[in-house]
Amino acid sequence: MIVLDSHIWFWWVSGERGRLSRVLLEALAAEPAVGVSPVSCFEIALAARRRRLELPVDARTWVQQALHPSGIELLPLDEAIAVRAVELPEHHRDPFDRIIIATALALDARLASADAAFAAYDELAGRVVI
Repeated sequence: MIVLDSHIWFWWVSGERGRLSRVLLEALAAEPAVGVSPVSCFEIALAARRRRLELPVDARTWVQQALHPSGIELLPLDEAIAVRAVELPEHHRDPFDRIIIATALALDARLASADAAFAAYDELAGRVVI
C-alpha cells in the first residue's frame, strides 16, 4: 500500500506526471494498492475554494472521479489514526499532514510525498517515496 499525500494525489490524477519522480512513478506502477486519507479530500476541496488550485469540475465531482474510476482507495480515518496523529513528534504542525502520516503508519504503508518536513519523522524511515 502507498498512501498519497494530497499534492501527489492531485498531480497523479490531473496527469501532471512530470511533477512526479521516476522512482515514485515506478513505485506506483508496481503497487497494487494506492490510497488517500479523507483529509486529502478536504485539502483539495479547500484549495479549490480558495483558488489555490484549479479543478476542471466542481470539487465534489473531482473527488468522486479521482477516487472511484482511478482505483485509488479512500482510506479509513478512525480513532487510532486520530490519536496517533496527535502523538507524533511536533516536527510538522499541519494537522492534515499529521493525519496522513499517521494513516501510513497505522496501515504499515509507504507514503508518497514531496514534503521535506516528513523526513524529520524517524517513524517514516524507509517509508517515504519521493
